[in-house]
Amino acid sequence: MIALGNYNTLKILRSTSVGLFLGDDEGTEILLPNKYVPHDFQIDDRLEVFCYLDNNERPIATTLKPFVVRDNFAFLKVVEVNDFGAFVDWGLEKHLLVPYREQNGRMEEGKKYVVHCYLDEESFRLTGSGRVERFLSNNDLDYQANQEVDILVYRRTPLGWEVIIENKNKGLVFETDVFKPMAIGDRLKGYIKNVREDNKIDVALQPIGAKMLEPTAQMIFEKLQQSGGYLPLHDKSSPDEIKSELHLSKKSFKKAIGILYKERKITIDPDGIRLV
Repeated sequence: MIALGNYNTLKILRSTSVGLFLGDDEGTEILLPNKYVPHDFQIDDRLEVFCYLDNNERPIATTLKPFVVRDNFAFLKVVEVNDFGAFVDWGLEKHLLVPYREQNGRMEEGKKYVVHCYLDEESFRLTGSGRVERFLSNNDLDYQANQEVDILVYRRTPLGWEVIIENKNKGLVFETDVFKPMAIGDRLKGYIKNVREDNKIDVALQPIGAKMLEPTAQMIFEKLQQSGGYLPLHDKSSPDEIKSELHLSKKSFKKAIGILYKERKITIDPDGIRLV
């Protein structure tokens, strides 16, 4: 069965003037329009495609990669608001509708929101919802302390940041555990800190027991990780070079790399700093 709102690996059945007809093992067919047809293909080849309904509500396949798939969450931008609701850009030609009934407050054009994509059982259409908590459940939890998880930040509270864990559960990163800038829509690695008796989940941003670095040192450490383990900056670099790359003063930079060096996380070489 072809799953709407998700990726499907389908066999090329035949080529026509409008595109390729693809099929699954149960005999269901779907069209891949000409603009998505690969340059080189053979009948009976298998293609991975995303399947959804086009503007005429017909099942259609595409090789475009959406920003969210069915039963998942993403941080999406509103591109239009009309009488039906808000339409968000999810990476496909047809925008995803978030009806007014699925909005916590009226969504505004140009702003971004965390949205859940689901298949509406009444209309059989892929639909977006900004009421994300109704798609989260903390029943039957099976997390271990210090377990690494994927998290999506979706709301700020007086206690900290509420996050979606592994696309299904709700957790909280306490403000006292935040050591770097965070924002709604951030996708991060988290670590299960505690599962409470009432099934509320506390999440940390680094492994439990790991020594927390001073924030500026942590920022440089993460920048090194993102840059392949090397930055062409050192204690002889000019203040302008440091400010351009890291938005730090030279004094703050030298203090931070001193901490990283003392913790044996970097080496300081004549041409830059490197992760150990």
